[in-house]
Amino acid sequence: VQLQASGGGLVQAGGSLRLSCAASDFFFSRYVMAWFRQAPGKEREFVARISMSGGSTSYADSVKGRFTISRDNAKNTVFLQMDSLKPEDTAVYYCAASPRILADVVPQLYDYWGQGTQVTVSS
Repeated sequence: VQLQASGGGLVQAGGSLRLSCAASDFFFSRYVMAWFRQAPGKEREFVARISMSGGSTSYADSVKGRFTISRDNAKNTVFLQMDSLKPEDTAVYYCAASPRILADVVPQLYDYWGQGTQVTVSS
């Protein structure tokens, strides 16, 4: 199983970025996908989650209304559209995959992780 995250970068506050996570070597459509992030000196935290079919999504309160998670099962890819970015969104962003239908905000429920992509938002 491989997850390859990309799309991070440096952006000014108020700007946008779109992260992608390409999956290979597993049945992508049978996995819940999520994004987590980790800022320096902080615990890894949940950002967003999408169900296997893509029909259900959930978000951390801190990003609700600004971030959108989506997936393309035909292309084995999950996306995170990030708008109205704030300096506090600065972190390394990780995609994660879980075979558990009810996998939610707990990192330990996710079996596979991408390598992370750095997002830096300047004020």
